[in-house]
Amino acid sequence: MGMLDGKVAIVTGAGRGIGREEALLLASEGARVVVNDVGASLQGEGGDKHPAEEVVDLIKAGGSDAVVNASDVSSWEGAKALVDQAVDTFGQLDVLVNNAGILRDKMCFNMDESDWDDVIRVHLKGHFAPSHHAAVYWRGRAKAGEDVSARIVNTASEAGLFGNAGQANYAAAKAGIASLTWVLARELGRYGVTVNSISPRARTRMTENLFGEMAKAESGFDKFDPRNVAQLVTFLASDEAADVSGQNFIVYGGDIWAMGGFHPVGELHRESMWTPAELAAAKGELFKSASSGVPPFSIA
Repeated sequence: MGMLDGKVAIVTGAGRGIGREEALLLASEGARVVVNDVGASLQGEGGDKHPAEEVVDLIKAGGSDAVVNASDVSSWEGAKALVDQAVDTFGQLDVLVNNAGILRDKMCFNMDESDWDDVIRVHLKGHFAPSHHAAVYWRGRAKAGEDVSARIVNTASEAGLFGNAGQANYAAAKAGIASLTWVLARELGRYGVTVNSISPRARTRMTENLFGEMAKAESGFDKFDPRNVAQLVTFLASDEAADVSGQNFIVYGGDIWAMGGFHPVGELHRESMWTPAELAAAKGELFKSASSGVPPFSIA
């Protein structure tokens, strides 16, 4: 018996990297999977279904069922076609894993408008559009009196939580995904849907340049293996996580951090207006428990 027996899952960007391992593990736990991938390059160019077809073949060889979907999830029509295919092919949808993304890393003063627009579109709209159409489906079932127990797992990033130089577009999109997760969790909880996000560190095409030599596989436990990430996603996709929603997790190897939202690190209070000069004088009190500089990029 698998943790996802009888479930139907969509994984976007599932032809390679983290998405591939998520699709394979979800299937090994009993889910039937729609493997979405446009087959694009890291920069979002081109289209080749072969990586997704290979994942589907592996899933079928393992005894589960899967189909390829090549829709562009950052388009309204493509996202709807993706959700429709899951329901039309397998009769239902229970899990949506939003993973697809691209990179166009540049410093802000070198970034073109298209670099900004494309990354925001693929990541942020590419998360919202499938979530919207899945939410319409689940809300319809719930309002019809059905018992819905569904999951959305989003892919944020530490870049979105802490900011990372050279990634204004990517970090802004990932921060948006973290906030989107909170909103969707608040809106969809009444319909039996949980929504969580992960901020993974793993070896993929997108992180080869970021982590460099540090991410190369070595003997022993491979902390950068994307299969480490898939374990957390599969748990979040299961009924065992029905009481977990609106959360963001950093996952790296065997280390998992449950992250809180923004919280005060200093404060000032009085019953009258502050002047700029008074604020300058009180700066030490406002930041007595934290630095007034840019926060560190990572927790570890």
